[in-house]
Amino acid sequence: MLGWAATFLVIAIVAGVLGMSGVAGMSMQIAWVLFVVGLVIAVVLFVLGRRPQV
Repeated sequence: MLGWAATFLVIAIVAGVLGMSGVAGMSMQIAWVLFVVGLVIAVVLFVLGRRPQV
């Protein structure tokens, strides 16, 4: 998930350098959403992994 976020971040940076602001903005939004979702999933899995076995 974080790999996809990094990919879209690179696409956004390249698009911004080339002057395609619409593509850059959309890629940054996708990268941000993927980063947040990946972070939430990582935190949930970390918390669930720390539970004692019953």
